[in-house]
Amino acid sequence: MKTAKFWHADANGMIYCDLCPQGCRLTEGKAGLCRVRGVRDGELKAMGYGLISSVGVDPIEKKPLYHFRPGSMIFSFGGWGCNLSCEFCQNWTISQAFEIRSKQYTAEQIVAQALESESIGIAYTYNEPMIGLEFVEECARLARSKGLLNVLVTNGFIKPEPAEELLPLIDALNIDIKSMDDSFYRKMCHGALAPVLAFSVQAVKAGCHVEITNLLIPSLNDDDRAIKDLAVWVRKNLGETTALHLSAYHPQYKVNIPATALELVEHAHELCSAELPYVYMGNVWTDKGSNTICPKCGNIMILRQGYEISVTGLKESSCSKCGRKTDVIIR
Repeated sequence: MKTAKFWHADANGMIYCDLCPQGCRLTEGKAGLCRVRGVRDGELKAMGYGLISSVGVDPIEKKPLYHFRPGSMIFSFGGWGCNLSCEFCQNWTISQAFEIRSKQYTAEQIVAQALESESIGIAYTYNEPMIGLEFVEECARLARSKGLLNVLVTNGFIKPEPAEELLPLIDALNIDIKSMDDSFYRKMCHGALAPVLAFSVQAVKAGCHVEITNLLIPSLNDDDRAIKDLAVWVRKNLGETTALHLSAYHPQYKVNIPATALELVEHAHELCSAELPYVYMGNVWTDKGSNTICPKCGNIMILRQGYEISVTGLKESSCSKCGRKTDVIIR
């Protein structure tokens, strides 16, 4: 096991994890809420270091990132555990578990696979990557030295100091803002909203490309005020050209509320589109809310059918119709 970063001990030998806002207080042999950071021999250990639950090569749009290298494939992997306990988690079989006997990889092996897959880089995804900060950082540093890009798909629930160390190695992020209601975070996710918002702003200020996802759950976070508040907050704090992805929920883990209706996602799309030019719909079968449209002239710049991408309305890095410079990172 590798000694973890970001922790301290008090005079009585109590270990405090300083990675995320949970602030776990641990004694010998115990692990934090994330399951993968625990005390062994008087130190906080990164117990999940290099232990991988899932590996794949995905379209970049699946992260989802619509404004970052559209049409590209990216090598993706995930570990175990999470520092939130969302009762509706779509990946609960790995986020709410830790298999110590899973296959262990080195950073060199991860980067070698990314290079062999001819992908644009590495996406740290599937579970919450930042609870494995030590391994993510090592992979990201090596990947960058090999000319690969680094993408983080995260819940954003991390303290500013570790984020400050990791963000310079990250090119793009999709951050999940689950609700603009802190009580939702506390009741349904066992976390808090403010650190996620602060991290989102920090990532933008660090120069990273940022897109936001919101999972719409009927009766829990789908009222018009919450939806509107999210769009307004994104516009004011992250920038009006930030892409917002509205995703339909399907029953998972501890929540059996019926799946989000298409009509609800379309209604949310309409509300958010009054504030932001780039609002997308996910996890639904529809022709709407998937194309990237020029905010100035309405030209379809990127046409999407599922994960099939056609860059139809761009000339170099500008709209082919009106010449407006695109907000999409093409290369």
